[in-house]
Amino acid sequence: MPTVTFTLDVQPNTVLTLSYIGYATVDVAVGGKSTITITLKSNTNLNEVVVTALGIKKEEKKLGYAVTTVKGDLLDKAKETNVAYSLEGRVAGVSISGVSGGPGSSARILLRGVTSGGAGSPLFVINGVPMDNTQRGSSGEWGGADYGDGISNINPDDVETITVLKGQSASALYGSRASNGVILITTKGGKKNSGFGVEFNTNYQADKVNNTTDFQTTYGQGQHGVKPASVDGAQQSSRLAWGSKLDGSSTIQFDGKSYPYSAAGTNNLQNFYRTGNTYTNTVSFDGGGENGAFRLSVSDLNAGSIVRNSNLGRKTFNLNVNQNVTPKLNIAVVANYLIENSKNRPSLSDGPGNPNNIWFLAPNINQSILNPGIAANGYEQVWTDDPYVTNPYFAANNFINNTGRKRLISSLTARYNFTDWIYAQARLGYDNINDSRFKVTPTGTAYYTGLMGGLDEQSTAQSFEFNADGLVGVKHTIVKDLLAFDFSAGANIRKNQYEYTSLSGGPFTLPFFYSYSNVSVKNPANYQFNKSEVHSAYYTADFNIKSFLTLSTTGRYDAYSKLPANNLSIFTPSVSASFLFSDLLKLPTLDFGKLRVSYAKTSGEPDKAYSTSAYYNLGNQINGTTIGNYSLDLYNLNLKPYTLDELEIGTELKFFNGRLSVDADYFSRKTHNELLRSQLDPAAGFNTRLIGTQSFQNRGVEVEIKGTPVQTSTFSWSPSINFTYVKNKVLKTDDFGTTQTLGTYRPLNANLAYVVGLPGPQIMANDYKRDAGGNIIFNSDGYPETTARIPMGSTVPKIYGGLNNDFNYKHFNLSFLVDYRFGGKILSATNAYSIFRGLNKITLDGREGGVVGKGVTEAGTPNTKSVDAQDYYQKGLYNVSALNVLNGDFIKLRQVTFGYTFTSSFLNGSPFNAITVSAVGRNLWTIMKHSDNIDPESGFSNNINYAGIEGTSLPATRTFGINVNFKFRK
Repeated sequence: MPTVTFTLDVQPNTVLTLSYIGYATVDVAVGGKSTITITLKSNTNLNEVVVTALGIKKEEKKLGYAVTTVKGDLLDKAKETNVAYSLEGRVAGVSISGVSGGPGSSARILLRGVTSGGAGSPLFVINGVPMDNTQRGSSGEWGGADYGDGISNINPDDVETITVLKGQSASALYGSRASNGVILITTKGGKKNSGFGVEFNTNYQADKVNNTTDFQTTYGQGQHGVKPASVDGAQQSSRLAWGSKLDGSSTIQFDGKSYPYSAAGTNNLQNFYRTGNTYTNTVSFDGGGENGAFRLSVSDLNAGSIVRNSNLGRKTFNLNVNQNVTPKLNIAVVANYLIENSKNRPSLSDGPGNPNNIWFLAPNINQSILNPGIAANGYEQVWTDDPYVTNPYFAANNFINNTGRKRLISSLTARYNFTDWIYAQARLGYDNINDSRFKVTPTGTAYYTGLMGGLDEQSTAQSFEFNADGLVGVKHTIVKDLLAFDFSAGANIRKNQYEYTSLSGGPFTLPFFYSYSNVSVKNPANYQFNKSEVHSAYYTADFNIKSFLTLSTTGRYDAYSKLPANNLSIFTPSVSASFLFSDLLKLPTLDFGKLRVSYAKTSGEPDKAYSTSAYYNLGNQINGTTIGNYSLDLYNLNLKPYTLDELEIGTELKFFNGRLSVDADYFSRKTHNELLRSQLDPAAGFNTRLIGTQSFQNRGVEVEIKGTPVQTSTFSWSPSINFTYVKNKVLKTDDFGTTQTLGTYRPLNANLAYVVGLPGPQIMANDYKRDAGGNIIFNSDGYPETTARIPMGSTVPKIYGGLNNDFNYKHFNLSFLVDYRFGGKILSATNAYSIFRGLNKITLDGREGGVVGKGVTEAGTPNTKSVDAQDYYQKGLYNVSALNVLNGDFIKLRQVTFGYTFTSSFLNGSPFNAITVSAVGRNLWTIMKHSDNIDPESGFSNNINYAGIEGTSLPATRTFGINVNFKFRK
């Protein structure tokens, strides 16, 4: 590195942070000195320390498995209301899919593909404490709303780093919940000897609707080529575009008024929604002396949905204190408290209470005529033939779906260093959640009997997770320059409890008074309770031989209360090795070279408690006598945890003094005896049974390449690319190889399933029936015949990754992220509806004169039967659900930030040490896609059972904003 001399105007108690490509970052306290000489040390040998399982810090060069760390400054400028979305395209092996449900929606996170039938979330650990990432409720084919997940509670401004432990060897010490991988979050803290500092960050972002539809605008509202001639006819066809050609003539509408029979315009969809404005303000205070440091932050988020009358408010308080009580004893306290209130989370998928019904208006209907959605009596303005398809304005303005959450995630850690190579640590972790929900079908709702509305849910839920663990560590050199070891052993007790109480009923006695006291028929209270406990012991040992070879092993013993008393425990081991061949082979341009290999066996516990015995409940009353009932899920006396084996082989290479690095992995994993619910004949007295027979296999490759091709005193360019290929296969379901049906969409003519021998989840759809020559077969009425439901492809991508570029010129910074996915399919309800309603451009064929399908009759002769266009597409083509299986490939410009930093010299005389102003954008451009009329990432649920299914959800948005960060002088 060249010698550099520079002058800075700083306060005496400032801490300087110096970094340079290929060298280790150094923090230096000024301490009142006028001259400081600093020598940076090369870090091309990968000497940096990373946080691994249980919060144990290890040298990265000694790890025998893949670990990727993302710095918080990549997440806190172009913000997401769910911080998990910010990881899209940044980490090899990580696939993230969102829910099109508005601010704070859930994320489906897959590490190395669909690792099991449940394909649950990875375990999130914040500052060493496991946190609950339970999804609070989602939609399905019959509607519902997305209520967010646990990770959406984390404030991006508080995140220092996110470390992803993708493999089982990396996460094995966390036991059963780590079978889907682990994501470690470290929050920001103060620095020792830094004085008192204040930082303020303000962010504004605007979400603009991105209309992906390209529907036909040649023909308008009506049926069988005729536009409506009466109010009733207009109401029956408001979502049908089978009328005559648009000619601008005056046409009656469902509200009794006449409007021009002409296209409503390309912005009709956008005009229903609004700009979603999000404001985030965070202030933090930090400081530190010789023996400790602290950081306290307060953040306020106000996120407006693009759906009117819907928003998310979140207040977050974060405290991080670290203090050396004595030279040997360190105490750390971390607490994160959240207050969150969400107003009117929108319904998705099905029609009732769903504002997104606006998608399928006939081309000539301007959305504004549905506003305000109520008639003169305050009841819903009926606008269509189906009362269960709620007026979008009435749904947005009158339905109530409010949630609240108060959450405390806290930890207390004490570490005592007996010597510089022996320590003992004790830690308590507590995650307490209090949720509330108030959901109302309002008075005047067209589909509600008597139109009075009802109380759908007034509930409270309390849950907590308590962890107490102890750890003893020994790190010592046995033979100098030959053999050293690093050993830790510990134990953990984990307790979980959940309690839920809900009231409901209807109809309301008095209109528009939404209270449980106003319900005329009160349903029995819904009460749920479960409690579980896990006792664990574990160890990790690393043996370092002559600094270039590290052999590691871990082991964990778990005993689960959810399992039968005679079979409640399991031991899961792992082994790994790291070989630094660059220490032996001196190659001209190779600075660092490592080979790594690991093998791990981990486990998974049942997702529900009380599955090993029969339990009875109290039900409704008959003639004043309360009756009992029992679960229709057959209990399993021989329940045991499933296991997962994984082999991982990889390499890390660094060239040209750290200017180019390559990290590559191959992995192969397989599950054994996974738990699934198999269907039973109801005559047996039960509907399902829990059995351990399912098995999945995942194999894949991960590659990350980073570099700095250009580095001068004023300019640098640092690109990085990551690539993942995953091949998934369902090896076994039950003992009979039964196809396991998963979720479906509202048209109900296709579904997802696990099919033995194929990747999951697999779309099962009806395709055209063809003869031996490949010709489509038509019946005597001129409609195409269809096959039974057959596999049409998996909804999970095989190939995915991202390309990031970071440019720095003097005080300017420009970065952009492009990500991509290939190999996944989409099951599209939008495509099905657009065909049925005459909106899809393929329905233009045959409007004048009828449709003659190209193919043959059952006798093998050419089909010559002409069918009315509306009948052909609604009764014939609509049943070919394979048409709704779309290509999910895409390339997107995911994020762009452009910023300028005003330095302390420029701000001399002001209270600021630095000000950084950044223009930010998210989801700006879909560079390539093959899914007509929809965004390829659209979805209404994060549950793997509905992965890749879309329909009647919020449209895609583009986000534009500005972020300003103020650092005050210390």
